[in-house]
Amino acid sequence: MPLSHAKLWKAVDALARREGLTPSGLARRAGLDATSFNPSKRFGPGDPPRPRWPSTESMTLVLQATGLSLSEFAVLAEDAPEAPASVPLLGLAKAGQDGFFDDAGLPVGEGWDQTDLPRAKDTLFSLQITGDSMSPLYREGDRVIVDQEATQVRRGDRVVARLTSGETVAKEVTSLTSRAVTLASINPDYPPRVVPRREIEWMARILWVSQ
Repeated sequence: MPLSHAKLWKAVDALARREGLTPSGLARRAGLDATSFNPSKRFGPGDPPRPRWPSTESMTLVLQATGLSLSEFAVLAEDAPEAPASVPLLGLAKAGQDGFFDDAGLPVGEGWDQTDLPRAKDTLFSLQITGDSMSPLYREGDRVIVDQEATQVRRGDRVVARLTSGETVAKEVTSLTSRAVTLASINPDYPPRVVPRREIEWMARILWVSQ
């Protein structure tokens, strides 16, 4: 069976556990940068995030450092306990007027993590809310799950929208026309925003929230 992205990283994690190490400790033992196997290095920028694979050189160093053969490593990928399904947590999304991605295409915020959920797929990702513009529906620290295939948006839907300015916002759709979308906050202290369609890179429904 082909060694998929998820199985390869599962094998790395399983090997680290077998050696009594964290993924960072395994990387250090192999003479690599301690962050080489961090979750933040397993996906790159993109919509959805692009899977990153460890290099052949880094895997060779790991196998040499642990005395494991390539076939034994492949067995680890099949035998390691399945990790809970998860999607990349894309740092921090301000559910107000100033949420945005940085120049590298990654959201500004606390860094990458994983949000557990059933049946993850490549078009899913999560964002973490800060600010109070969507309060009391979404509070600071809540994580929302978005499916970029869920683009059939209707009035009343709660959505995440990525704007051409680089801003990313969580809002409620209160009006839709062929030319513009009105994005409203739940908190009445924040006025609605009328955004021309040409200024919206993508907009997708919020499917789930962890509170």
